[in-house]
Amino acid sequence: MLRRFVTTLLAVVVSALLFVAPSQARSLDDIIKEGTIRIGVNPNFPPMSSYGATNQFEGFDIDVGNMLAEAIGVKAEFVPTETPQRVPFLVSDRIDISLGALTRTAARAKLIDFTVPLHTEAMAVLTTDKVNETGWKAFDKDKYTLVNIRGTWPVDFLKKELPNAKMLLVDSIADTVRSVAQGRADAIIENIDFFMAHTKNFPDVKWKVLPETVFVGYCAIGVSKGNDSLRQFLNIKLYDLHSAGTINEKWQEWYGAPMLKPVVANPFF
Repeated sequence: MLRRFVTTLLAVVVSALLFVAPSQARSLDDIIKEGTIRIGVNPNFPPMSSYGATNQFEGFDIDVGNMLAEAIGVKAEFVPTETPQRVPFLVSDRIDISLGALTRTAARAKLIDFTVPLHTEAMAVLTTDKVNETGWKAFDKDKYTLVNIRGTWPVDFLKKELPNAKMLLVDSIADTVRSVAQGRADAIIENIDFFMAHTKNFPDVKWKVLPETVFVGYCAIGVSKGNDSLRQFLNIKLYDLHSAGTINEKWQEWYGAPMLKPVVANPFF
């Protein structure tokens, strides 16, 4: 997800799981017969998914999960699944599918299977009209302060790639956007899609996203290894949703801006 995991922790989890025999996953037929699909979602990741005012799940993932369940003809059962639990929960058959910005990686592919992409994570530059640079590498100057969330992957990446820039570390996405709005930082270089909604809290600031991306990650739906009947059904439904523009519409509804690098629907998978 949103590259919100520590690489060493992921390596430990993968290594441990390689020695655990996977449980038998429920097939598409099993899910239809039992009438529910268990969907792993992050309980603390708004607006992707979180508990709303009525203590019910809401967010982009929840809308997507309900659409998938409806397509199968079953009820969606949302299972709170923290970031490090996503792969273990699939391997141990505690969930049927995992959402929550699950980025496709080679390490995870050893343990689970992925559908076609659901959405992207585009690492880019969010700044204001006070900055005249056109590319992310131009921020490698000591006159610039980059703000990010302490303990996240991009912090070490930016220290390595842009060593001359100053770094301001804060505690949340809202704090990063506020820091730029208040002039304490010049830019955010991150998975910008997750930050855009917070810019609306500062309407007097002239925000801009530089067109150059650092890289684009592809987040898919995770399924248990070898569960091809379920994976193929989801691929077909995702093609329909992408072709109709439904995924991008839901993204804009929850994030307040279009997906920076939308997924292009592909009928072949």
